[in-house]
Amino acid sequence: MSEANIAPQHQFLTVGEGSAAREIAYIARPAASDAAGPTLVWLSGYRSDMSGSKAVELDRMAAENGLACIRLDYSGHGLSGGEFRDGTISRWLEEAMAVVSHLEPERIILVGSSMGGWIALRLAQELAAITGAPKLDGMVLIAPAPDFTQVLIEPNLTEKEKTSLAERGFFEEHSEYSPEPNIYTRALIEDGRNNRVLSGMIETGCPVHILQGMKDPDVPFSHAMTLIEHLPADDVVLTFIRDGDHRLSRPQDIERMLSAVKSLVR
Repeated sequence: MSEANIAPQHQFLTVGEGSAAREIAYIARPAASDAAGPTLVWLSGYRSDMSGSKAVELDRMAAENGLACIRLDYSGHGLSGGEFRDGTISRWLEEAMAVVSHLEPERIILVGSSMGGWIALRLAQELAAITGAPKLDGMVLIAPAPDFTQVLIEPNLTEKEKTSLAERGFFEEHSEYSPEPNIYTRALIEDGRNNRVLSGMIETGCPVHILQGMKDPDVPFSHAMTLIEHLPADDVVLTFIRDGDHRLSRPQDIERMLSAVKSLVR
């Protein structure tokens, strides 16, 4: 096995102070010594982590091409500390920002899945306001779910769920992907309103490639069309996958993701 293909070990970065401090796990694959390409940054979805098949395959592609790659687990996910129920978009965005800032890549391509697509869009906005921040070379968004708390959850709350939010501060929902139910907190929903991106024009300043399954039961493909309407200044490619689900983790789906990433590496 070549040195480039050896999987780097996870490390931890403390994010936040006092009672808000949590240990965030990340894996940083260094670039080959002669590589000049961008660093790939993986951003997982809700209740997903950096050990998922898409994240691992992205890291493998980076190794094969001598590129640097960053993966991280949000607090309450995977190997990271913190409670999942304390999680909000602002909190998880802060953690992604902290890891990227700590590692100081010069150029990046953001690859975000589901909620990770929302965090990628917010990360692009935050980086644009920072002098000396990494240059954003491109984004690949897989079944992106920007503003999902307000657009996809709030309008569909049942009376029982509304009561649970009011009285318990959260409600539970059956998950198709885990024996444990999804938990959505009042804090997550309220914080989501402060992180909306579908409220005006989004300027990423880079090419964007969106992959969207047309049989996605969680994020309807019309949501991807709405997102495009808010990206009028960017070079956007939208690929609909007729038989694709939400996870887009089949071998052919992963190959589409990797091809999209390769098209942005220059």
